[in-house]
Amino acid sequence: MLALTREDVRRLVPMPDAIELMKTAFSELSAGRTVSPLRTVIPVAAHNGDALFMPAHVPGMDALGLKVVSVFKDNPAKGLPVIHALVCLVDPETGQPLTIMDGTYLTALRTGAVSGAATDLLARQDSRTLATIGAGAQGATQIAAVCAVRPIERIIAVDLFPEALERLRGILARDWPDVLDRLETSTDADAAVRQADIVCTATTSKRPVFDDASVRPGTHVNAVGAYTPEMQELPAGLVVRATVTVDAVEPALAEAGDFIIPLEQGLVDRGHFSRELGMVAAGTVPGRRDDAEVTLFKSVGNAVQDVVVARRAYERASADGTGTSLDLGS
Repeated sequence: MLALTREDVRRLVPMPDAIELMKTAFSELSAGRTVSPLRTVIPVAAHNGDALFMPAHVPGMDALGLKVVSVFKDNPAKGLPVIHALVCLVDPETGQPLTIMDGTYLTALRTGAVSGAATDLLARQDSRTLATIGAGAQGATQIAAVCAVRPIERIIAVDLFPEALERLRGILARDWPDVLDRLETSTDADAAVRQADIVCTATTSKRPVFDDASVRPGTHVNAVGAYTPEMQELPAGLVVRATVTVDAVEPALAEAGDFIIPLEQGLVDRGHFSRELGMVAAGTVPGRRDDAEVTLFKSVGNAVQDVVVARRAYERASADGTGTSLDLGS
């Protein structure tokens, strides 16, 4: 079995490759050619955390495996990341374990990449200004992904905590230094959104992080943070007026407070959430209709993302000798 580090995964699967993988993976998902049960979430209330267990099988991409991810919100005070994760792949023909790899970076990479795919399919071609809300590791890959598919000239990163914005600058300097000359920072989300062509939210907020009125006509929004029924990054008014695309309908309606809350308030019906990203990627539903349309992509995360990126990393590592070989039977 092969063990791959964070740096191995980063080198083996560049962001543009991960974006194209997301388009294929979600096309397979929407076509019903994958198996990805709803994730199992185990709350760890004593330590303000959640442990999530996420299996998936994508036969068309030879990807079968599992991700274990933890989200412990008090970790920054301990000098630790909020998110830790591990991904394991097994051989879809024999069940033999193939690889384990760092899933923390892989989670941020694939989450950024799905926003990159959605942006490529839904955002205006002339989009120049990006606002990102939430300055964790997810915020960094949102920036990298959007910049990979649109000619972004200005990046406004927003967080309530200036120290988080400094950490974000450090992550970008390490992994994507080419975007630093376009980066601005702010603690005012509404001011940033009012100037943006593309908005990305990556928070665990339980109330909207900007006002609906701040979103201009023609804006595209990627919302990838809030992942439980109690969390709500987005104003309900935006959800109601936007053309909504989701990663997968059933998980989104089971897990995303951004949708569950306006549904319970009677502001929309379930039919408002019928478009999946894989349908847009496959051309079975249209993308953007015109330059005034507000488009919204919401992702709660799906293990198909993890296993297809992990499979690509494993294949490339096997070809070039990257990684550490482990013999668990010895």
